[in-house]
Amino acid sequence: MNGQPSLSQGGMSPDGKINPVGILKPKLDPQDKNVLCSAICYCSGTPNISQDGKHLKQACVAQRLGELDEILQRRSPYKPEVSYDMTKRPPRPILDSQTGNGPHGWIPGWINKYWNDDPEHPPFKPGKGMIRRPDVVIVKDASKPPTQDNIKQVVEMKFPPDPPKVEQAQDYANIAGNKNRVVEMTSTECDCNQQSQQSNVPVEQLGWAAAIAGGMMFILTRGRSPRPMTPAY
Repeated sequence: MNGQPSLSQGGMSPDGKINPVGILKPKLDPQDKNVLCSAICYCSGTPNISQDGKHLKQACVAQRLGELDEILQRRSPYKPEVSYDMTKRPPRPILDSQTGNGPHGWIPGWINKYWNDDPEHPPFKPGKGMIRRPDVVIVKDASKPPTQDNIKQVVEMKFPPDPPKVEQAQDYANIAGNKNRVVEMTSTECDCNQQSQQSNVPVEQLGWAAAIAGGMMFILTRGRSPRPMTPAY
């Protein structure tokens, strides 16, 4: 030991320059990462297919998480593709008027019906970031709307070769209320070959959402429901 602080502590290098403190990127809790990786791995192998033959992996993840939320009667903490009105402070989630805490299913219709009725809204300009839709919002309390005070983390998923978008990341930080609550998750972070947990029920028969829902119910009920086997992907 030479008595010098380490570089990770913002120490001084031999040439006399101050080194910046190391910055750790926000990460997901292991439980959250397991669920999201399960969806990512499933959709990497069986993505949605567009009419022109493109693999829509992100759309597949959103659909699977949406199905999970339905099976859990809107009690899943993983809310896919919630749109936010970025002209509000803090940004306001655009929700289905019937469910109260689920995402609105048709944003163009919502804009046409409600945007101009709000005197605080500026004229709507498509493509100007007035509405943002994160891939996944993880909420603290699944029984409440995904407003800023109920957001645990905002997750942006990337399937290579999708590049990061700085302006979008800043908007997500505004949605979450803190940049440290925004996580960029790439599909390469998931070990889709892991075999640590096997299911006795074929996923092909149940579907991903039904297969994973049992494990989620065990977590949400704090162990009061029987622990199921969780499939691996």
